[in-house]
Amino acid sequence: MSLARREERLRALAHEVGGEYEVCDVGSREDVEGVAARVSERHPQVHLLVNNAGIPGRKGFAAIAPERLEEVLRVNYLGSIWCLRAFLPVLEAARRSDVVNIVSVAGSVAFGPAGPYSASKHAQLAFSRAATSELRSRGIHVHTVSPGFVETEGFPQASVLRSSMLRRLVVDADHIARHVVKVIERDKRETFVPGWYRVAAIAQALAPGLMSRLATRSGYR
Repeated sequence: MSLARREERLRALAHEVGGEYEVCDVGSREDVEGVAARVSERHPQVHLLVNNAGIPGRKGFAAIAPERLEEVLRVNYLGSIWCLRAFLPVLEAARRSDVVNIVSVAGSVAFGPAGPYSASKHAQLAFSRAATSELRSRGIHVHTVSPGFVETEGFPQASVLRSSMLRRLVVDADHIARHVVKVIERDKRETFVPGWYRVAAIAQALAPGLMSRLATRSGYR
């Protein structure tokens, strides 16, 4: 079962994998609750929920349009919350079930040129960590996956990274999908892709001034 806003893409994916789909804007609580009600009628137990929706915000807080800022927060942060809350009964009924929140290294490393995006992912990270503790006793295992640069339609990293070194770090969506499967199989709570990105998160916590200067010089636009 796939949820997204673009029906033509959903229809093609459902045909390719033999699955189901529902058109849904995860940033809309009403949309999510309506879809969850319909899905729950057909599937009283759901064993896996992957919160992967995300949109870019490649401007700082002073430059981004207010409407875009609100959309980034609704989709990247609140979308995960609305989906988890709406599907919670069928996730709990499956016992055990897994929830995978695709966050971002940007959730651990603040970055001025994309401040609203970093803030939305930081909020999603905090939500994911809290949900991990809150839901474990109810048979729901919450996993946080924080990728670095991933080439997708919404995030064309090859064209936005001026640094040739950073472009070499870009991975594709299949790489992340394989990682998610391993996370579930090994019951990992919080991972980075690739794993060495964790060093950047630790550096942010220990030396935020240094990380801010390095991020500013990174060649991201």
